[in-house]
Amino acid sequence: MLREDQEFASIESACGLAEEVIRTFGVVRLRVFGTSMAPAILPGDLVSIERASLNEISTGDVVLFQQRGRFFVHRVVDCKRAAAAGTHEEACLITRGDRLRNDDPPVNSSEVLGRVVSLERNHRKVEIPGRDSNRWIARLLRASDRLTYLYVRFFVSLSDDRRSFFLGRAKCQS
Repeated sequence: MLREDQEFASIESACGLAEEVIRTFGVVRLRVFGTSMAPAILPGDLVSIERASLNEISTGDVVLFQQRGRFFVHRVVDCKRAAAAGTHEEACLITRGDRLRNDDPPVNSSEVLGRVVSLERNHRKVEIPGRDSNRWIARLLRASDRLTYLYVRFFVSLSDDRRSFFLGRAKCQS
């Protein structure tokens, strides 16, 4: 079993490698582990990210960015101009996980790695749901981490036909 410092170094190396791949080749696929984007994106989903600059991203897009040594896949809720302490004003993105109540710290151009262009769940491509497509489920999940855990466990146990009932507008693509 890895010690905590070894595990952190391993995660840091993986993040560095993924960052290098997207900056060099323009595309990377990553597996999602968190629940901050539930119900749109669930743990275990694969996301494909294409390199994109700040001016190519708009409100509603789901983006990959790196802050505090971690990757985040969150939805853009606003595009603004902001200044960090002692720096000049620059364009930035305001992001938030669909399940979260609060916005992330502003994301500047050097932190943006790309835009999520496809989502794969259970070996099938799935349309990336818009923010409003499952709004009532997101509100319920916002209320409780326990409820989110139960939702994810329940959703994973469903057959494809039953899953499509709960996804609403998210349709499988062949």
